[in-house]
Amino acid sequence: MKKPILVVMAAGMGSRYGGLKQIDPVGKNGEIIMDFSIYDAMRAGFSKVIFIIKEERLQDFKEVVGDRVSRYIPVEYAFQKLDDLPEGFSVPEGREKPWGTGHAVLAARDLIDAPFAVINADDFYGGEAFREIGAFLETAEDGEKAHWAMVGYQLQNTLTENGHVARGVCVEKDGILETVVERTRIEKRADGPAYTEDGGETWHSLPADATVSMNLWGFTPGFVEDLKRDFRAFLENDVPKNPMKAEYFLPFVVNDQIRAGKADVRVLKSADKWYGVTYKEDKPVVMRALADMMASGVYPDPLWK
Repeated sequence: MKKPILVVMAAGMGSRYGGLKQIDPVGKNGEIIMDFSIYDAMRAGFSKVIFIIKEERLQDFKEVVGDRVSRYIPVEYAFQKLDDLPEGFSVPEGREKPWGTGHAVLAARDLIDAPFAVINADDFYGGEAFREIGAFLETAEDGEKAHWAMVGYQLQNTLTENGHVARGVCVEKDGILETVVERTRIEKRADGPAYTEDGGETWHSLPADATVSMNLWGFTPGFVEDLKRDFRAFLENDVPKNPMKAEYFLPFVVNDQIRAGKADVRVLKSADKWYGVTYKEDKPVVMRALADMMASGVYPDPLWK
């Protein structure tokens, strides 16, 4: 059984943040959020890292992240390109928006040869999450029915004080995922978390301990074929309806496979607090939290010795 791979989605620009937040230092020694995820993955037994980036960012990314990390774990790069489409399809005229997280993982299709975890570059997940997903992937194999996993967090542990966030709210039964419902605007409010679907005209409460996805998934290699097949269907059916903005998200593919009875997804739980820099105002909070973790021995200081 091959050791699991870590796939890091780092191609996006942080539009709400206002810059390339994936390589913005947050650790006291200049570490970025990805450093902590990779360190945790290494401790959990992952064998290599695949960074999905924009090709034009390669040199900057290597200087800030890749060249340093590659001293500790093998590193490979995949490039997410708007025109990376199946034969017979083309980019709609005027389209600039990337195709989404499902397409990002497809960019690494030729490099994935073992069970793999997928994470966002700009999210701090904590060591427990990587231990859980790593242990699952150690024995994960493709079969007649696929068995995947995700790490879920309590909603209250994933909110920011500085604005709204998008979260995938998980519906599960006996630890198995039934579906992920995307809520694109959730806020921390005086009476608890709530979401709106009409620009803030009306709000709907959510349980503080609701399980949400932070895009930490664990898949077998066969998932790549599911991505290829569903991406073609997405281009045929969804893009004509919304050619400038339609996006191909990982949870949509997962939901489709669950509904078709072709896969099940175990919901692994982490009690850790998620940290991320969605807005510039989040950065001091993340920096303090990581400094405290170093001071208490959760991480060495400096991280890379």
